[in-house]
Amino acid sequence: MIKKLDKLIIRSFVGPFIATFLIANFVLVMQVFWLWIDDLVGKGLDSLVVIKLIGFITATIVPLALPLSLLLSSIMTFGKLGESFELVAIKSAGISLERFMRPLLVVAIGLSGVAYLFANNIIPVVNLKKDRLMFDIISSKPALNIKVGSFYDKIEGYVIRVGKKDKDSKNIGDVVIFEKNHDIQDNLLTAKSGTMEMTPDKLTMEFTLRDGHHYEETGPRYGTNTQFVRMSFKTYKKRFDMSSFKLNKTDENSFKYNPRMLTYRQLLPAIDSLEQMSAGYQKRTRLLMRPYLSTARYKDSVWSGQKVVVGSTGSKDPADAYLGTLSDSIKRSAITSALGQLNAASNNLEISAKDFKDLQDSVRSHYIEMYRKFTLSVACILLFMIGAPLGSIIRKGGLGSPLVFSIIFFVLFYLLNTIGERLAREGVVSCFTGMWLSSFVLFPIGLFLTIKAMRDSQLFNNEAYFRFFKKVRSLIRKKGDVPPAAAPGT
Repeated sequence: MIKKLDKLIIRSFVGPFIATFLIANFVLVMQVFWLWIDDLVGKGLDSLVVIKLIGFITATIVPLALPLSLLLSSIMTFGKLGESFELVAIKSAGISLERFMRPLLVVAIGLSGVAYLFANNIIPVVNLKKDRLMFDIISSKPALNIKVGSFYDKIEGYVIRVGKKDKDSKNIGDVVIFEKNHDIQDNLLTAKSGTMEMTPDKLTMEFTLRDGHHYEETGPRYGTNTQFVRMSFKTYKKRFDMSSFKLNKTDENSFKYNPRMLTYRQLLPAIDSLEQMSAGYQKRTRLLMRPYLSTARYKDSVWSGQKVVVGSTGSKDPADAYLGTLSDSIKRSAITSALGQLNAASNNLEISAKDFKDLQDSVRSHYIEMYRKFTLSVACILLFMIGAPLGSIIRKGGLGSPLVFSIIFFVLFYLLNTIGERLAREGVVSCFTGMWLSSFVLFPIGLFLTIKAMRDSQLFNNEAYFRFFKKVRSLIRKKGDVPPAAAPGT
């Protein structure tokens, strides 16, 4: 049964949580946009594409924004209650901090479950659509932007120069168009004035040119018997195909095999298949190398007991001893054949080693994505365990001290999470250790702060540290005032 105390703490928590969640989402989304700003600017994206992209990025940020918002809102909630002495009144009524934190702990556990469901069921679909959209944006050409006095070569097969342009970018003057003609030389089109506009379907750019000339040279590609044609016109229409500037939609099947696009149930069989391939890799490599090392099958223990026969060169190397028995022509052929076999075997080993490394990287990537679905949801509980007792200790509400402490702990969590993931991806540590590194570090911190808060510790009280250092200084002074011991016999 929910009591009035539970309603009080939940009501005090909901407002700061919603505000901090929206702020955290905005900050993290802007961070992602700064990374892709060079690929987005100048592409002429319409508002619908931009809204889709923002929605996809926001959805992928949610599992990371939840721990940050839980940390900051819990510090603000308990700090405000401590600042207004409501926390003191509750404790004086015989209610422990553990009982007071219980409703918000249930809320944090529920939010961690939501974070897992979101990361497992929604994020893979969003990642698939976001990566496809980002690929289409990056691979598309920049929007048409013909500047005055510059040569524009983004339209395939043409180079355009415009000497004048009105503010509406429709009326143009002093137009020069080079049409690439690989047979002899480029055709040339000039005009004193004209208009430039797109067709309604945005697939064709139409130039209506006035008072100009068209120059063209025709004839055989290799020869001197060519014909130069000069044509004058009052009005001339030139159309350019702009379909390559349109944002095309790539098939999603090209991206769905990435481990970031798989749910937990899809990752398990994928990991099992990759591990089976990895286990049989040594056997396949042995079969691959057998044709190049055919003599190795005849090797037995008798070989090690054979005495080396010294050849005419005086060398004790068995290869030199064997080659010393051959004629020069046969020796050259044997050396060439052996070097060819060794080079082929070395190349196959390098290819096999690279394939095995790629396979191991794929296995680690699948494990990392599997653990990620749990680590971010568990981080919600751990950061709440840090934020709630920390707020009751510092007893400061608002966005001052809570924001500073939340940034410190979130940066610590983010750095540990990033470092652990990188170490796991490079194979320095196991994927389990790397992905759970932040949880291993944050759990003792949360436990320590909870114990200190339950005992009403003066952990962040300036007066307590002042009294402690005052006692240390007094002890040092007392030791300095002790007279030296008298020498024996005096």
